[in-house]
Amino acid sequence: MSATRRIPARLRALAVAAAALVVAGQAGAVTLQQAYEAALKNDPTYRMGIQANEAAKENRILGRSQLLPSVSASYSRNKNVVDQELTDPRLPAPILSHPRYASTSAALQLRQSILNLDAVQRYRQGKVQTEAGAEQFKVDTNEVAVRVLTAYLDALFAEDQLALSRVQRDMYAEQQKVNERLFEKGEGTRTDMLETKARLDLAEAQLIEAQDQAVVQRNVLEGIIGGPAGKLDQLSEAFRVGDLIQGSFEEWSKRAIDNSHELQVARLGVENARLEIGRIKAGHAPRIDFVATYSKGDNETINTLNQDNLNRSLGVQINFPIYQGGAINAQTRQAAANYERARADLDARTDKLLVEVRRAHSLVQSSVRKVDALVKATESAKLLMTATEQSIKGGVRINLDLLNAQQQLFIGQRDLAQARYAYLIAVLRLRAFTGEVGSEDIRAIAAYFRS
Repeated sequence: MSATRRIPARLRALAVAAAALVVAGQAGAVTLQQAYEAALKNDPTYRMGIQANEAAKENRILGRSQLLPSVSASYSRNKNVVDQELTDPRLPAPILSHPRYASTSAALQLRQSILNLDAVQRYRQGKVQTEAGAEQFKVDTNEVAVRVLTAYLDALFAEDQLALSRVQRDMYAEQQKVNERLFEKGEGTRTDMLETKARLDLAEAQLIEAQDQAVVQRNVLEGIIGGPAGKLDQLSEAFRVGDLIQGSFEEWSKRAIDNSHELQVARLGVENARLEIGRIKAGHAPRIDFVATYSKGDNETINTLNQDNLNRSLGVQINFPIYQGGAINAQTRQAAANYERARADLDARTDKLLVEVRRAHSLVQSSVRKVDALVKATESAKLLMTATEQSIKGGVRINLDLLNAQQQLFIGQRDLAQARYAYLIAVLRLRAFTGEVGSEDIRAIAAYFRS
């Protein structure tokens, strides 16, 4: 094994360079802030939310319209041909005539509701539905921030994976060359060559998979921001977790219950379902309308031929619902069931939110220890690889030990990058659960990246 002691300096440089590739900056980078601002303009899902909010705003006006006066106008003009039979006892036979004449009719009517419980409930529901739309839009705004950060970091992690896979492949390729040279000189073994060849083949497959994944994640990000992503900013190597979130789970859970827009949407859904019961019950109540009509008719009927009539009327119209086949009672029971379902949905969403808050808060808390441990593990892996090289020179270790040390270093670097990204996503999710997320929050996270 004495021949395996000559390990070229380039092999060591390749291993150490893997960590640098994970955090290396790139010129012309697309910042996280720019990606967020582009998503607010171009993300199809967010644009759907914008239009849904605009549509919800009209519910208030639609509900109010039932309480305001309605004015309608009508006009008609007809040509009439009448078969008229005039009977006179003094005449031996009826007299037939076929008068032809034109008739016109015009009317203007104003109707104002005086008592309409259905319209009152619709107005209240309209206000609730508009408010629910505004709250849902806040949920959508939070989600686009989380979605952009997640896609951005997923794309970065895919690039990290690709960089590490490429370095790993190159390192094994370099190791294979070393083994071949040593074998040709009679100083190496065929076992060393086969071990390295097996690792190289696996590294080639992993590199292809990493390339595909990098393309997929970049496409996801570009779909959200609506254009080419370019080169991405990299997370600073000096980034340390634990500075962005403070407070216990109890504090964050209380904030979530008090401030969550998703829960507010559910609460408004409960209120809307309650008002729906009242609206349907109003089907049993009478409706009273004030009606004012101005109408003018010329030759409207054969009996008013050659007469022009102008009519002005003011009055009250009362409608009493008596029986509608049991529909009102059935609809009331149905609305009551929907109300209970909405209450159950609120409870389910509350439970789910608390679980999500617990998960995000625990991830934030555990990430501090996990990242510290992975940093130490990565440093230890670097030292292990250096020590293994020295041991090989001393004849204590073999080629397989070096390959294992290299693989351990790559896994540690990959896991460290993933843990840092997961921490940032958990921080933003936790903030989204407890209020609004906007440019300031994205800017605070973007400050940890550099081009």
